[in-house]
Amino acid sequence: MAANPRRQSLVLLALCAVNLVLTVAALYNYDFFPLIVYVVPMLFASVMLQFRPFALTVLLQVCCVAVVMASLEQTPTRAVVCVVLAAIAAMLLTVSARVKVGLPGSLGESMIIDLRDRLLAQGELPALPASWYAQSALRSADGAQFAGDFMVASRAPGSDQLEVVMVDVSGKGLSAGTRALQLSGAFGGLLGALPADEFLGAANGYLLRQDWIEGFATAAHMVIDLETGNFEVRTAGHPPGLQWIAGSKTWISLPSDGPALGLIEDARFKAATGSIGSGDALLLYTDGLVESPSQDYRLGIDKLINEAERMLASGIDNGASRLLSRIGTTHDDRALLVLHRR
Repeated sequence: MAANPRRQSLVLLALCAVNLVLTVAALYNYDFFPLIVYVVPMLFASVMLQFRPFALTVLLQVCCVAVVMASLEQTPTRAVVCVVLAAIAAMLLTVSARVKVGLPGSLGESMIIDLRDRLLAQGELPALPASWYAQSALRSADGAQFAGDFMVASRAPGSDQLEVVMVDVSGKGLSAGTRALQLSGAFGGLLGALPADEFLGAANGYLLRQDWIEGFATAAHMVIDLETGNFEVRTAGHPPGLQWIAGSKTWISLPSDGPALGLIEDARFKAATGSIGSGDALLLYTDGLVESPSQDYRLGIDKLINEAERMLASGIDNGASRLLSRIGTTHDDRALLVLHRR
């Protein structure tokens, strides 16, 4: 539902009309239309209207209630109903006024969900040549709506260069999710706009300027030439990328390291270089797949490698989703990218 002025005006007019109809009905037959029925349009107004039009609706209802009460014999029960209506109105007005984004519940939720969908959309992989297959997958901790893990991918039209950054923001849940929304927009602007060897340095500087209490994130940045298969992977406090060498049927860990983003000024990030040939594959992932309170991350990487071999043996299609369903803890955000050259 969009919070545009025209829709707000139409909703306000409709609710005013409903209140006037209820007032006429109460004056005609109070037994069938007691004062308590005003709660229904009041609740609708609190959900559908912004604060100012909602306050106008409440003011109109006060006038309507006063008219009805003036036409009736005053009783203790009717006085109690008026007090209850006033308490409900005060509570709803307070809640509506405290909504920082200026939107009622449903509209605010719609905006946040739209931001989350935009975050996920930035992680969608661009179209690749027929000789390449790629899939990414993301799962949030405990099925939450927001995750601190995200991925941004970029490929300029007509270019053979694919660039991907996978990020794990410190924390989890809503607090990590809101920081992930901000970082995804910033990193999306940097990706493809800077030389590959400058991206993590620029991202590190951006996080340092935010001065967040939990102001760090880990990242893996990959750039690959889809024509030659040559690639560079740089990591910042992130688990190492894994490459499958089809010729020797072995997995190798890509020797790249660097500090997490947002901790050290002028940090340097070493690149791991290589080439993906026919049948080879590359995995980027976040620590939710390989770490848990009861398991060392090295054991987690070994388990990931074993499951990845099974995945390759049974077919690469939908590989990222299958791997994500088999490994990692559900109590942490998890993200995975599978890139394969046919």
